[in-house]
Amino acid sequence: MRSEKFTFPGSDGHRLAARLDLPVGAPKAYALFAHCFTCTKDIFAAQRISESLTAEGFAVLRFDFTGLGHSEGEFANTNFSSNVGDLLAAADHLRRERQAPALLIGHSLGGAAVLAAAGEVPECKAIATIGAPAEPSHVEHHFTQQRAEIEEAGEAEVLLAGRPFRIKRQFLEDIAKQRLAERVGRLRRALLIFHAPLDQTVGIDNATQIFVAAKHPKSFVSLDDADHLLSRRRDAVYVAEVIAAWAARYVEGIEPHPERADERVDEGTVLVRETGEGRFSQHVLAGRHRLRADEPAQMGGDDTGPTPYDLLLAALGTCTSMTIRMYANRKKWPLTRTQVSLTHEKVHAEDCADCEERDRKIDRIVRQIRLEGELDDAQRARLLEMADRCPVHRTLHGRIEVQTVAEAP
Repeated sequence: MRSEKFTFPGSDGHRLAARLDLPVGAPKAYALFAHCFTCTKDIFAAQRISESLTAEGFAVLRFDFTGLGHSEGEFANTNFSSNVGDLLAAADHLRRERQAPALLIGHSLGGAAVLAAAGEVPECKAIATIGAPAEPSHVEHHFTQQRAEIEEAGEAEVLLAGRPFRIKRQFLEDIAKQRLAERVGRLRRALLIFHAPLDQTVGIDNATQIFVAAKHPKSFVSLDDADHLLSRRRDAVYVAEVIAAWAARYVEGIEPHPERADERVDEGTVLVRETGEGRFSQHVLAGRHRLRADEPAQMGGDDTGPTPYDLLLAALGTCTSMTIRMYANRKKWPLTRTQVSLTHEKVHAEDCADCEERDRKIDRIVRQIRLEGELDDAQRARLLEMADRCPVHRTLHGRIEVQTVAEAP
């Protein structure tokens, strides 16, 4: 993933700080992410979701709302309507500079904002919300104790997520007049609702209200024991993977990534196929395990995974370490850790340049082994001998026959 930082004018003219996360190769579609109330574009969930979506071919724009993060302006002068305006300004910027967003994603109050804004983004095909309130007025519970002061004095300082913010009367007036359910009912966009049943910040009943208000196609995904902020990496990655697979039905150009497909191969079989990204990127499937392979940038690749020779060295290194471990365990020797470092001495560029001429240079692999633990000299010597007995080592030194057959289309 690569990122571009820039600013663009928000709904009231203040410069808003933004980050555009880009996939390897040309983006298949653009997504716009709206963060939660008083959060920023760099909150953990936003970063992880964006990172995972770029792996699926999306470009993702995330930005700080006015008065938050690195954006200009005073938070006290903002409200839900200005947040929606900032979202529309972000969509306008993408439309003008790149491509309008086909997917809108919103977390918490940001989810309510994308629901409110989507009707004014004609290019939007799909919307995903995460822990979103059914109405913006839900956030009032954060400052119930200060409400009287806000009403009387016009503003008050409140603590939100442990930080002080000034809330003005105009903010309360703005959220009170919102009718989000009516907007949701008019959306006519594909909608995916994520919510955790045990969410302590925004109750699960909010998801029910949004789902009932929306027209089909609509879907709900339970986040089980995830917290409101998706602070666990696996929860954020899960949300991103589901969004990417779901959006493939509605966003033109997006297809489920082969690495995310629910497939496996028979034991002892390895499946390799092109990912369709870049020039050389490969998807490797071994049983239920998935890997990437690629060439480095200097070879014309995108460096999205190890090279074929890297994988060859990895096979020898892992087999060496496992063989030593099995032998040491059987002997009950005090080996605490094995480390194997390998290099391949033939220059990769030269190898590719004359492979058509069947260059017969000898490949030399240098294998350095570190044995940690209270071992005596005889034990160390014996374990080094065992390294040469690992199955992959023997395969590389034996006669190898590779049969190539064409698979029926």
